[in-house]
Amino acid sequence: MKILAITAGAANMYCGSCLRDNALAAEMIAQGHDVILLPVYTPTLTDEINVSAHQVLFGGISVYLQQHSAFFRNTPKFLDKIWDSEFALHAASKRSLQLDPKFLGELTISMLLGESGLLRKEFEKLTEWLRHEALPDLITLPNSLLIGMAGPIKRATGRPVACTLQGEDLFLASLQNPYRTQALDLIHKAVAEVDLFVAVSEYCAEFMIEYLRIPEKKLRVVPLGINLDGYGLAGWSRGSTFRVGYFARVAPEKGMHNLCDAYRILRQNKSLGSVSLEVAGYLAPEHKPYLASLEKKMREWGLGDEFHYHGALDRTHKLDFLQSLDVLSVPAEHPEQKGISVLEAMANGVPVVQPRQGSYPAMIERTGGGLLVEPGNAQALADAMARICSDLDLARELSQNGASGVREHYSVSREAKSVLEAYSSVLEPISCLK
Repeated sequence: MKILAITAGAANMYCGSCLRDNALAAEMIAQGHDVILLPVYTPTLTDEINVSAHQVLFGGISVYLQQHSAFFRNTPKFLDKIWDSEFALHAASKRSLQLDPKFLGELTISMLLGESGLLRKEFEKLTEWLRHEALPDLITLPNSLLIGMAGPIKRATGRPVACTLQGEDLFLASLQNPYRTQALDLIHKAVAEVDLFVAVSEYCAEFMIEYLRIPEKKLRVVPLGINLDGYGLAGWSRGSTFRVGYFARVAPEKGMHNLCDAYRILRQNKSLGSVSLEVAGYLAPEHKPYLASLEKKMREWGLGDEFHYHGALDRTHKLDFLQSLDVLSVPAEHPEQKGISVLEAMANGVPVVQPRQGSYPAMIERTGGGLLVEPGNAQALADAMARICSDLDLARELSQNGASGVREHYSVSREAKSVLEAYSSVLEPISCLK
């Protein structure tokens, strides 16, 4: 099968969606399929071998300039090539910018308006590029925020378009009105242009069908898969210090403050011995005060020396970090549609404790690699972590179940097989044989 897979670059951030798109594309290529992974906005950052194309469409600098000024909406191609170059985009990606919420709202609307919006020139570049490339069997979009591309792509190629659903509702919910309402309205209208939606979890499918008004017949569930190369299989064994871990973006919606509250309660149990709270993940500039406030709380509680932030981690350091933990929890405020870091922890034999919401109930039920607690209940979270700390048999059982369960149900090879079957359902019979 020949697939053009569009992915949204996230500059210098390790983004779960980028990691998922790259791992899936790499696996499909390994299975013999012809896949072009094409970034938009910026080059992608991954912690595995990056299989994305060097070309970037909808270059982030061009998009920013055109959104701000009418002058740049009519500049000639030779000028656009300067700021669309890989060098310029890589340089811009190294800078951490905090974008104004109003600008994000306006840019979201421009992308969803497609050829009738302020970014018309970028859509023309896309369709012109498509007309000069060998036609794929299918084109995939990474999320519904880019659904404005579906109509122009179909008109330029005549090929079916699939759209992945993987947690973009959180971004939409964060938009200020009137942009949030306008964005949802535009997405609802564009649903008709998409031939297939692929949800990354059962919860994602159930939520998005109603939220985005997607006909059930257009939607398939393909659970996430991860590349398991290098993941440890050693059985669970507690060291001299019980290490509680958090691995996700450091942001309020991911709930690190909930884990800190639970950790404070956990530390009141003196029978547990030495304990520490180990944190890793991308920290955006706008969330540095959030981390600082949690560090201050931990010091005020007399726990400052037990709190360690390890920063954003590449693959080698990520695996080392996960394999050093005794339990992991990402008690997010918002029902999570993906949960890659929880799968990564279990794959390394680390028991997890997660809120009973979003994608986690199905994930824990399939693997048996963790415990579920009521969302927002710090006491319940602390009690569950204390059980794992004090009951070695339970901890070993969860560790073994999680490691084997992820390998059985959440490998990237399984995901690739399932997603290719889903894509084949919207192709002409002759295309399915390619």
